[in-house]
Amino acid sequence: MYAIIGGTGVYQLNVSIQNLNIETEYGDVDLDFIEFDNGEKVYFLSRHGKDHSKPPHNVNYRANIMALSLLGVKYIYATAAVGSMNKKFIPGDIVLVNDFIDFTKSRVMTYYEGETGVKHVDMSDPYCSNLSNLFLKRAEESKVDIKGTAIYLTTEGPRFETKAEINMYKNFADVVGMTSVPEVVLAKELGMCYATIGIITNWCTGFKSEITLHDIESSMNMNKEKLTELFIDIFSNENLNQNNCKCNDSIIKL
Repeated sequence: MYAIIGGTGVYQLNVSIQNLNIETEYGDVDLDFIEFDNGEKVYFLSRHGKDHSKPPHNVNYRANIMALSLLGVKYIYATAAVGSMNKKFIPGDIVLVNDFIDFTKSRVMTYYEGETGVKHVDMSDPYCSNLSNLFLKRAEESKVDIKGTAIYLTTEGPRFETKAEINMYKNFADVVGMTSVPEVVLAKELGMCYATIGIITNWCTGFKSEITLHDIESSMNMNKEKLTELFIDIFSNENLNQNNCKCNDSIIKL
């Protein structure tokens, strides 16, 4: 089974959408899904809720990822709105996220709280290289312009970063967002292949112009539908296999 986390581009597709609610020990999760002719399903999860009411620091990441796992999902593509602090990436660009730096402060990062012993998760390949490479291949075939790979720095939010913070962060990363961590970590803990595509929505504070809601919305709307179509194309046409990566074998037990 497959999942797409992020925007609402699916609703622009000519497909029949079904809804469901999944109960987890961490909370309930509302999802949508479509079904292929072979019975496989693609689930769609809006991390901020369908009404976009959950700010990034209050998203129930553990419930979201657990719900997908309970449904049997093994492969996830996520979209993320990000600000650029790399002059190579301008608003409207699409980038492939290949690593992260975590500057969040108060989020629950794990399913493993010690009840089953000490466990660590390997982060040497946080974003599945197999899913990422398939995305690049399909994007090139579809002539979707991917500007490059990017290191994602996650901040707590919901406030934007200060000029001083961005001046520091730009030495370590390319883009800034508020949602990739702990989402990517939790997916890895549950043995799921997870890849993130960043949509540059604005320049970070101190770069060129002020951040506006209009800039963010227009950049997302311009890209989310074609990315959703690419994800579905991969899910429906590629023979995905977790033997091509180590995502399902990332837990180190002590």
